[in-house]
Amino acid sequence: MRSLKTLLGSSLLALTLTAGHAVATEKTTPIHFGDITWESGSFITEVLRLIVEKGYGYPTDTLPGSTVSLEAALAKNDIQVIGEEWAGRSPAWVKAAAEGKVFGLGDTVKGATEGWWVPEYVIKGDPERGIKPLAPELKSVADLPRYKDVFKDPEDPSRGRFLNSPTGWTSEIVNSQKLKAYALNDSFVNFRTGSGAALDAEVASSIKRGKPVLFYYWSPTPLLGRFKLVKLEEPPFDAEAWKTLADANNPNPRGTRSMPASLAIGVSAPFKAQYPELVTFFEKVDLPIDLLNQTLAGMSEKRQQPRQVAEAFLRDQPQVWKPWVPGDVANKVSSSL
Repeated sequence: MRSLKTLLGSSLLALTLTAGHAVATEKTTPIHFGDITWESGSFITEVLRLIVEKGYGYPTDTLPGSTVSLEAALAKNDIQVIGEEWAGRSPAWVKAAAEGKVFGLGDTVKGATEGWWVPEYVIKGDPERGIKPLAPELKSVADLPRYKDVFKDPEDPSRGRFLNSPTGWTSEIVNSQKLKAYALNDSFVNFRTGSGAALDAEVASSIKRGKPVLFYYWSPTPLLGRFKLVKLEEPPFDAEAWKTLADANNPNPRGTRSMPASLAIGVSAPFKAQYPELVTFFEKVDLPIDLLNQTLAGMSEKRQQPRQVAEAFLRDQPQVWKPWVPGDVANKVSSSL
């Protein structure tokens, strides 16, 4: 009997030590966030990381990748969180979500949008800068062939230049398919920028010099907080047409405006099961788009690092983020700042 008690005691001690080790491992193993390269994504990622680290005590890190590769990594749990996921847009996400491998949490930025833009002065002019309207009747993508010379490509003067997303972004595939769908390949060069920063720099430089520029862009972003832009009209959204745009291999894409934006925090299935308190937090994240655009504009103009801007945001805007988390978590975050 004594041997049995000793054995049971030893077993319970071993289980207790094992459980204690599991908890310790849970708090020391970093949560991998996708290293998003565009401003809003990188800023939101740092806001989330700071709250997770300072408020909940979990270590985090970031792993680099394109939109497509990060979504694939999330489905495999190689990363656990994508801070800004345009949920439901890419075939990879749709497939993984249907299989229960990834989840989009919350409605993080209401009023987000994307499309093809030109500076307002291209259409209306800017008397203060001495700029005359170069495309006064430009309203929609259907008008673009008439104005290809306005957006002349320096390397192919017979066509205009359309600034696309970097290769590896889901939007690059959609935009390339849109050029086919709108029969614009003969009149416009599909210029893929090397990075999100390169796209920003090209657009901002053109606007500062008062030059015409046609480009893909989205909100929330610094550019929409800094400049007056006009989004070109496209056909009403059609879900079936959208599928042909999201599929790079579809030979006959059909034109439609982009899917209504639904910004969420993407998480893997194992993360959702392992961190219920963080899931509850993520589901409450709500960033006002005007404030976000202004914050991103300041980050861009001052060339600040996203982590630095996220820290300032948490200090200066407690009324925005404190409702996302319990009071004790909010106090820990505030104290750390």
